[in-house]
Amino acid sequence: MIQSSKELEVGQFVKSRAGRDKDRVFIVVGIMDDFFVQIADGDLRKLEKPKIKKVKHLNKLNMISDDVRDKLLNEGKLNNALLRKEVERAGLL
Repeated sequence: MIQSSKELEVGQFVKSRAGRDKDRVFIVVGIMDDFFVQIADGDLRKLEKPKIKKVKHLNKLNMISDDVRDKLLNEGKLNNALLRKEVERAGLL
């Protein structure tokens, strides 16, 4: 179980452990504080309205999307199609 958002990075793949989205894979698109992150998958949760989730309700997957991380950190053009593609490419659906 993740204890703090310091264990996560922007672009990190995570799996929901609780809630309506349980067992669904998302990508971290923002870190709010030590206990909350913003996640999106481009399908159920779009970039325009990311889910704010407690880190204790997430499982960290040992994969990071370099494309997503670079685009978010360098203010590149990121869209929902790229998020969906990354989750599908990772074979986590």
